[in-house]
Parts: sequence; structure tokens; C-alpha cells
Amino acid sequence: MLVIDGSFGEGGGQILRTSLSLAALTGTQVTIENIRARREKPGLRPQHLTGALAVAEICEADLQGAEVGSTRLVFRPGKIRPGTYEFDVSRIQASAGSVTLILQTVLWPLAFAGHASKLTIRGGTHVPFAPTVNYIEEVFLPTVERMGLKCRCRMESAGYYPIGGGKLRVDISPAEKLRPLTLVERSEPMNVEVTSAVSNLPRHIAQRQLNTGLARLKSLGVGAAGETVEYPSPGKGTLFFILASFGGARAGFQSLGEIGKRAEKVAQDACEEFEGYLKPGAALDKHLADQLIIPTALADGPSMFTTCEVTQHLLTNIAVVERFLDVRFEVTGELGRPGTVRRLR
Repeated sequence: MLVIDGSFGEGGGQILRTSLSLAALTGTQVTIENIRARREKPGLRPQHLTGALAVAEICEADLQGAEVGSTRLVFRPGKIRPGTYEFDVSRIQASAGSVTLILQTVLWPLAFAGHASKLTIRGGTHVPFAPTVNYIEEVFLPTVERMGLKCRCRMESAGYYPIGGGKLRVDISPAEKLRPLTLVERSEPMNVEVTSAVSNLPRHIAQRQLNTGLARLKSLGVGAAGETVEYPSPGKGTLFFILASFGGARAGFQSLGEIGKRAEKVAQDACEEFEGYLKPGAALDKHLADQLIIPTALADGPSMFTTCEVTQHLLTNIAVVERFLDVRFEVTGELGRPGTVRRLR
């Protein structure tokens, strides 16, 4: 039984997700202790519990401690079963828990299950502290497709904090092996696309976001194409999303509306993060860097990429992956600064 301390490093739900995903994939029994111990509300929240139950369902695992608020989880996986599954955060508790984080928990076990799988995931598609569906569709999935995983998702309705209610459908094709990834510099020309979206709010809010964002990008010397869209949703919300592509490298920057936050501020927040990415000249944004640790660890050979910022999320995810797999990573660069990540073996 492998024991993982959920309070070390970044100390958040990522430790849980990575541990469960790799435990299912490798058949490793694991106990995760001190789950989210440093958070304001420690232990499992509805989205974490939904992810744990989802992994347990796809591999017929024995699961102990699976309840909201639990700080200790024992997971004994069985055989992974590809197929058709439906996961809904609201079955546990009314919540806008992230559908994309649930997807990332079950993605790698199902990808190597030998047959295709279809998922329906209900919850939050555009919520704080999680990649939006836009980011997963436009940045994460195209990058891992280069490595050999074909996965398609489509959003049927958007879900915002606090009520959620979004719906995501996912098709995962089986992968035999993953190719190594090398992304160390950005090739020219740069292509930038902007999406400004609203749900159940006046369309002029999306237009104000778009106008502000395009003006800010222009001041940075960046030309961009933009559009406003309306997403069907049971709730209200707004999104401003920037997609930057440089040949094989892709990066995404998102900002969400909230009560009292002006449309102009929503756009400015995403543009500020994009500006921080531009300056170092690194290939990957800070979020994609930590999301690629599992696939590069599973790839058939060493990988290397640069990131605009070395984060605690990145270092923590590496530490967890190295507990499950016979791989070693090297990170050069200080915390909070640009860096290079190498999978050495």
C-alpha cells in the first residue's frame, strides 16, 4: 500500500487526482492522507469526491473514506473497464464542481483501457481555480493529441458558480503509447484568437469585454481575431478567453465574470496573464506545464519543454508522479520564474 501525504507541496486536490489516476492505471493500492489539509475547507469537496467515485467506477475499485469532508481515502483498484459513463457532481451535493478536473482524473486510465469510452459529465464548465472547457478543448487536448491521445469533447451547456448545471460530452479513443514531447521555443508567426462569452446576460457585456481585450492586446503589439458568443446555461456568467498558438505550442488565458466585477476588468485580467507569458519567451503557459507531467511520464522516451513560470503545482505533481512511475524529472528555474522541465528517463 503506497501512502501519499496530501498536505505536502501545493497541498490541494491535484495530489488526490493524480494519485487516483495513476493508481488505477498502474493497479497500485494507495492511501491518501491529510487531503487538502491546508485549505479553508479541508478534505473532500463534492468535485473531489465525484472524481474519486468516477475512478472507482471505471476500475471497480474498493474505496474507503469516500464522503464529503473526509481527509483520508483508501483506494484498491481493480481492472479498468472502458465504456459509457455518466458523472454528475450534483448527485453528491448541489455544486458547481469542475467537470474538467473530473475528466482529467479519469482520462489516462480510460485512454489506456484498450477500447473507446464515452463520458457525460455534469457540473461546472467555467468555474474559478479550474481549467475552463475552452482551455481543455483549445490547449490541453490538441497538445496531448500530438503525443498520441485522441480525445474530443463538446459542451452542451455551460455551468457557472454557484449553481453549475453544465454538461460536457467526451469521446476518448484508445492509445497504445504516447510519443515524447519537445516544446522549448515559440515559432513564428503568433496567432491569437479571443472568445468573449456570456450566458443569460446582455450581449453588450461580451462586446465590452471583447473591445477592452482587443485594445489591450493591440497595446502589446499583438493583433488578434475575436468573437462574442452566447452559451446556453441554467445560470448566469461571463468568460474572456485568449488562445495563443505558435506552431506546435499552444497557450490559454482565461478570466471569469463575477458579481461586482466589471466587464472591462474581466478582459484585463486575462490580458495581464497573457502579457506575463509573452515576456519570457517560453513555449508553455504555467497551467499546461503541470498538466503535461502525467502524459510525458507515460510517454515512450524523454521529453522537454519550457514554461513561463515554475509553479508549486508543477513541482508537486512531479513529486506525486515519481512515486507511482519509474521516471525522473529535472526542473531548472526558480519558483515563480521561467524554467525548463525535462523528463530524464
